[in-house]
Amino acid sequence: MRVSICAALFALCWILTFAINEGLADAPNQRTRSVQMRQSNGVKSKREDLQEGFSDDAQMDEPEEDMAEKGKPKGKKTPEEILAAKAKKAAEREAKAKKPKPTKKPKPTKKSKPPKATKKPKPPKATKKPKAAKPTTPARETKPTKKPTMEEEEEKLLLELGWDTLSPKETEMEKPIGPDHDMHSKKDPTTPPSVKEHVPDYWDNRHEIQEPDLIPKVKQPSSTDDPSIYLPIPEETTTTPRTIAPWYEEYDYADLAAKKQEEELEKARKAKEEKAEKLRKMWEEEEEEKRKQTALHAEPKKCPPLGLESHRVEDDQILASSSSNHGYSALRGRLNMQNSADEEDVYGGAWCADTEEKEHWFQVDGRREVEFTGVITQGRNSESNNDFVSSFFVAFSNDSREWTVLHDGYAEWLFYGNVDKDTPVMTEFSYPVVARYIRVLPQSWNGSLCMRLEVLGCQLPTSYATENDVPPTDDLDYRHHNYKEMRQMMKVINEECPNITRIYNIGKSFQGLKMYAMEISDNPGEHEPGEPEFRYTAGLHGNEVLGRELLLLLMQFICKEYNDDNPRVHRLVETVRIHLVPSLNPDAYELAYEMGSEMGNWALGHWTEEGYDIFQNFPDLNSVLWGAEDRGWVPRIIPNHHIPIPENFLNGSVATETKAIISWMERTPFVLGANLQGGEKMVAYPFDMQRPPRATSAEGRVGQPAQEYHNMNEETWARIQRQNEGALRETADENLFRWLATTYAHSHLTLTENQRGSCHTDDITGGQGIINRASWKPVVGSMNDFSYLHTNCFEISIFLGCDKFPHESELASEWENNREALLAFIEQVHRGIKGVVRDINGNLLANATVSVEGIKHDVKTASTGDYWRLLNPGEYRVTARADGYSTQTRLCIVGYDANATPCSFTLTKSNWARIQQIMAQSGKRPRLVNNIPRNTNNQVNGGSTGPAGGSQNERLQRIRLMRMRKLRMERMKSSTTTEMTTSTTTTTPEPTTSTTLGSTTESWYDWFEQESFNFEHTIDED
Repeated sequence: MRVSICAALFALCWILTFAINEGLADAPNQRTRSVQMRQSNGVKSKREDLQEGFSDDAQMDEPEEDMAEKGKPKGKKTPEEILAAKAKKAAEREAKAKKPKPTKKPKPTKKSKPPKATKKPKPPKATKKPKAAKPTTPARETKPTKKPTMEEEEEKLLLELGWDTLSPKETEMEKPIGPDHDMHSKKDPTTPPSVKEHVPDYWDNRHEIQEPDLIPKVKQPSSTDDPSIYLPIPEETTTTPRTIAPWYEEYDYADLAAKKQEEELEKARKAKEEKAEKLRKMWEEEEEEKRKQTALHAEPKKCPPLGLESHRVEDDQILASSSSNHGYSALRGRLNMQNSADEEDVYGGAWCADTEEKEHWFQVDGRREVEFTGVITQGRNSESNNDFVSSFFVAFSNDSREWTVLHDGYAEWLFYGNVDKDTPVMTEFSYPVVARYIRVLPQSWNGSLCMRLEVLGCQLPTSYATENDVPPTDDLDYRHHNYKEMRQMMKVINEECPNITRIYNIGKSFQGLKMYAMEISDNPGEHEPGEPEFRYTAGLHGNEVLGRELLLLLMQFICKEYNDDNPRVHRLVETVRIHLVPSLNPDAYELAYEMGSEMGNWALGHWTEEGYDIFQNFPDLNSVLWGAEDRGWVPRIIPNHHIPIPENFLNGSVATETKAIISWMERTPFVLGANLQGGEKMVAYPFDMQRPPRATSAEGRVGQPAQEYHNMNEETWARIQRQNEGALRETADENLFRWLATTYAHSHLTLTENQRGSCHTDDITGGQGIINRASWKPVVGSMNDFSYLHTNCFEISIFLGCDKFPHESELASEWENNREALLAFIEQVHRGIKGVVRDINGNLLANATVSVEGIKHDVKTASTGDYWRLLNPGEYRVTARADGYSTQTRLCIVGYDANATPCSFTLTKSNWARIQQIMAQSGKRPRLVNNIPRNTNNQVNGGSTGPAGGSQNERLQRIRLMRMRKLRMERMKSSTTTEMTTSTTTTTPEPTTSTTLGSTTESWYDWFEQESFNFEHTIDED
């Protein structure tokens, strides 16, 4: 019986065990079906519940639970509490391990993942933020605590009764939370459920289900977490550990607040970055649009030339790849460079490259960063060759090693150059390029590869001034003026200074433009006795415009400084009558002005409208003088001054402007003057014409028979020319002209800088800046020679610079360079002697001749009887003579002071005037003397008495002249004794100098021939 009972019990246990195992085996399938049902029926509702659990419950319910837990008494820790404490420590360690990596926390992509965790039947720990699931547990710990207990009891009963196959399906359909309740429902109430739940494989074995909508599994330390935090606990184990609340509270209020703040900062930073990026894109779009508009519509930037033509760019700044020979080096590549007469000489008319080289380039160094805007190219200056560059590239660099070729957006920009050798072509870049070096790379050319060029560029605003830059100090109008603007400027100056200025014209041009002049004096419009006349002229060549602008600036300066009571300017205005003519060739200037600076070639505007060069269009009086000297006619027949103009000259090839200038010179008694030109940098003084070798007669009157000149070899001829070189081109006032030229050259700031040579060759002035024009480039019929031989005016040519038409930006510096020289040269008009020639009655004698002993050039008195003779410091014997008056000689001393030495003369009536009166009363008429001299003895022949009585008449004439000469000498001795007695009562040195008066100054023959010639000629005219 006992055995049967045991067998029955054993069978019952075996049945129960089999049933339990079968139930456990079916549990995973049931869980899978329940999960699928939950997935299809309640995914959306669980997502909303989970989000509300993260937000509302965590913030609203947790404080109440914490207060409730604080109010419960502390008891002995249960195994669940111990495990919960361990789980808390593990979580804290995990949190500490994650905190040192702040860069991974604010990932915005993981913020939307917590709601997706509801798809998985796991507690919220399955997400990457396990702490965020804690707020859901308090609400689910308080409300469903009793319900799970009833289900567990019901499940137990079903298991005991063997109805486990039906009850799990119903219970799973009724569970609202998840499969965790199935796990607790199958636990034995006698064993602690937390022991089985914290097995490492517990969660993996239950939830390895491939569901596409669930969050992918992430490796989490789930084995250390206590499921009691998230799952409802049975009633007998509802006492949750007291240590969970502080861990949960710390997560909600510390980490969440910090993360929220970080998220806000991240959002603000991103918003700021987005705003900055948006603004940057907007600015880039605006700049791109502006650049497109500039490239399409705006004109290229205008910049002045760097100064290759004006030589502001030094020789060491120019470099080239090669040169065909020394005469065509890179230094010859300046714009408008002129070659020498011999093209095979060392002075070529352009830079020419060696054609055997593969690469060709011409480089300019700006010495600092420059804003390049273009280049001007020109061909080779040559009479026989037509060489120029037709296309080229342009490259830039900052270190002369790495070069960037100018690009047009598609390819390297190929520029087209010249089509002839003379006309400059300007090439402008569409946008400025900032660099230090620029290279021109020729690609095609006509003839030989030769070119001249100029570079256009602006200095940067931050660039420093060099030591050669002279800032302007005067507030003047520094710009180019055309004809109308020049006339308007002169009118404005006249209105500002009406008391010292006067505008008049000296004539008209071929096209009818008036040649305006401005007179500056304390009494304008009238010649004052004792006040010298001075003139500055410019614009003889229309394309040489710097002199024109300098004279306009001088007008402004004198007017402004006079009103400001400048003592130096006041002295000039009160003691000198100044005439300023800015344009003597207005027709040609308008043509050059229309082309603009740098664009007119060397010859454009050089000649008048009729084709004349005004400077070389005056009468050739040099040949007249030198021919008379060779024949011995000077000064008896041909004077050494005021040589008359040939009769047929004015009817020949003479420009309209030249006729007006000659008339102006004759009616105004100028003493000193200068004409301002361009194309070189020096001061040239006369003679401008080279004197030919003296003609010799068959007897060898000069010392060498004419036949021997033809039999000389070249060496002997060259030696004789060198010996006579000075005599062939020097004037009688050579030393004075050198002093006048030196005054301007050394007062100029840069004219004597000869380290670079001249503009087109080496320095030919010897470092002095002055040169005799005949030894440099002799010309025939120049304005300077005519002024010296036909009037009293001593005139020189001032070449202001290498650039004939400088850019407007250079006018200020050019004014500073020339201002002092312009004023100092005007002051030289007071150098020498001055005075008045009158008769004993006080009448002023016009056209009286004043000669200086030792200088074979005389001057004449003006219509008011006054004269000026320019002399260097020293002692001079000066003689005054007039027709019908006896001569007078005085000793005049010229000092070094700024004022001229007074030296006046008083002449008495001569005996010839008395003889003329007596003979007129007696009815006898003096016989006219033939003034044609013989070639043998240069003596004056008698009248037409026949060939037989020629010798007898000559002898009688000589005897008559000797008697008259003796009588005149006796009367002169008597007059000198009276002058000696009267001179003792005066204090001035003027009468004392007349004591040396006598016949030693000239021979009786020279005196009589001149006197008799003039006397008889005037009688015939009467």
